[in-house]
Amino acid sequence: MKKLIVSCVIQVLFSMSSFAQDTLQLGFEDFLEWVRLYHPISAQAEINLRMGQMEVRQARGGFDPMVYGNLDKKEYKETNYYDKREAGVVIPTWMGVELMGTFEQNTGAFLNSESSVPTEGLIAAGAAVNLGQGLILDDRRAALRIAQIYQQSTEVERVRLLNELHLSATDMYWKWSEAYENLKVFQEGVELAAFRFRGIKRSFEQGDLAAIDTVEAYSQLLNRQYRLQTAENVFFATTQELNTFLWNEAGDPMEVALGTIPQNLFDEFTKVPDFEELRDVVPNHPELMLTDYELASLDVERRLKEQQLLPVVKLKYNFLTESISEFNQSPFFENNYKWGVSVYTPLLWRKTRGAIGLTRAKIDFKQNSRDLKELQLRNKLETELNNWTILNRQIITFQDNVTSLELLLRGELRRFEIGESSLFLVNAREVSVFDSRVTLNDLAAKLRISFAKARYAAGLGFE
Repeated sequence: MKKLIVSCVIQVLFSMSSFAQDTLQLGFEDFLEWVRLYHPISAQAEINLRMGQMEVRQARGGFDPMVYGNLDKKEYKETNYYDKREAGVVIPTWMGVELMGTFEQNTGAFLNSESSVPTEGLIAAGAAVNLGQGLILDDRRAALRIAQIYQQSTEVERVRLLNELHLSATDMYWKWSEAYENLKVFQEGVELAAFRFRGIKRSFEQGDLAAIDTVEAYSQLLNRQYRLQTAENVFFATTQELNTFLWNEAGDPMEVALGTIPQNLFDEFTKVPDFEELRDVVPNHPELMLTDYELASLDVERRLKEQQLLPVVKLKYNFLTESISEFNQSPFFENNYKWGVSVYTPLLWRKTRGAIGLTRAKIDFKQNSRDLKELQLRNKLETELNNWTILNRQIITFQDNVTSLELLLRGELRRFEIGESSLFLVNAREVSVFDSRVTLNDLAAKLRISFAKARYAAGLGFE
């Protein structure tokens, strides 16, 4: 009877067969592709691009032509004091010049003499230009440039969001795979303990073994059933968390089909980290690029503030005519025109100099933060690359350890067969084997996740 028990134990314990039922496998690459295409964060990343486009459109609105009109009329005791009508258009340009055109028609008994125009009205066409403050950069141009920088940053923000999604999805998938592998280990342990309990119970009934052996076997069976129940709960929980990453084309959440299994933890790697390539791409990390865009926006703000140190010198010139056809008939500044210049400036510039100093301090602060962030990212990458290397070594070491423990279990089973060992020692050897397999599964999952963490530290995610 002992020989039969030992033979069947070895067959069950070291069998490489998987679950009996038909299963559907969800591969890692297929899972990632589905996440990349349909996860809500992927959609949010695309929305970010739209936000950048709308910011630029809004800033371009500062250069939209503006049409205006004004009517001012007064009648009192049947007397037309004045009737003033004016309409015009102002066209801002990227060069800081404002093109203007107006039409005015004024009548009335008490009209101000400087407002007198021909009966058919007067047309004025000209421009206004800043010769001091605002010549190089003004509020409108600065707002547009900052909006363009923001639009560029939204593209990087999209990459950052997708990188985070890639890392989270990878972490969850391999934890799911680890939970599945652990489930198989504990199911195998329960099957083995149940088979042994039945065999020992029959041996007791035939008088070959003592009753205490059945108690030992039954206790071991209950303990392994408890661990299997815990593993089933963990697998269920990780499956539910995995479902949060699965969405269909319509934007509705999905669930993996019952019986779906993950890719094997110990499948050969299709890609391994290229250490030098990862180190080279760190300067293009999304977090660093986002800081660079913040610095670029602050630099625009600094240049705008520095423009305010210049005095305001605004020159206006308009050619006057009663008919549009007469525009080319009068020389510049010779007849039928009006012009003016405005000049003003503060005496101490304390407000402006304070604003410039504050902006420069912000730039220095942000630059220091960027330098620190780059160092942190490089150190993080080195940590993950070292982690990858160490985990590879640990897996090789622990695989040898598992093999050794399995050999010890075989030996203990043979000793039990010839009556030189006890059921307690056999159970202890089996527990060591199962625990070592669980540890090996944990190392394999960490290795898979470590690869994703190394790519994330370098600023990479989905291909």
